[in-house]
Amino acid sequence: MPTIVLVHGAFAESASWNGVIDPLLAQGHRVICAANPLRGPASDAAGVNDLIASIEGPVVLVGHSYGGAVITNVDAEAGDIAALVYVCAFAPDTGESAFTLADKYAGSDDPADHSTLGGALEPVARADGTTDLYIAQDRFHAQFCADVPAAEAKRMAATQRPATKEALIEPTGDRPLWKLVPSCFVIGDQDRNIPGRLQRFMAQRAGAERVVEVPTGSHAVAVSHPRTVAELILEAAALRATV
Repeated sequence: MPTIVLVHGAFAESASWNGVIDPLLAQGHRVICAANPLRGPASDAAGVNDLIASIEGPVVLVGHSYGGAVITNVDAEAGDIAALVYVCAFAPDTGESAFTLADKYAGSDDPADHSTLGGALEPVARADGTTDLYIAQDRFHAQFCADVPAAEAKRMAATQRPATKEALIEPTGDRPLWKLVPSCFVIGDQDRNIPGRLQRFMAQRAGAERVVEVPTGSHAVAVSHPRTVAELILEAAALRATV
């Protein structure tokens, strides 16, 4: 039975998977929330490579948001990777970054095609010359998790972990993992960070085995609709048995 490795994205942390974990455990899966430094897809993926190498048996990798770019950059030879699940996540191709993908439909007249994240970010300069990016706390609820209760959104805003600007502009490497491993996608139709149109494009390009759309889903769909996310992960975990 596959081990499920959950990789959180920018402006979140491992607790964002809390509602997803119990249904996976109930079905007998081992679950690990990978440490994600949010410093760059290549270096962050290297840490996931090391984790996978320590796991016996098949692994299902699940990435949320920028975490999707991280799992995309994982080495196919790191272990027995059975499936990928993208949860409101980036699935970049070679040379693409989170920022370049977010701008893909910049010329569209439909406001739903545009990410509004840029206007909600607050930069913090670091001593090492990089820049941490946070979502302004007074904009976090509307931008990141509009379908989550206000009190929970405030906690999420206070505990968010920043990604560096450099991580969001770093291009993906030469072997995107979704070209080699079956994938599934959960799409939040009301996602303001990664527009639904962009998520659909990435799912189609990846030849996704299964796509689930959540009509009211925000970017934080794993928090607001954890059962839906868990059910798709369980489907992905069963893919090898059916192909």
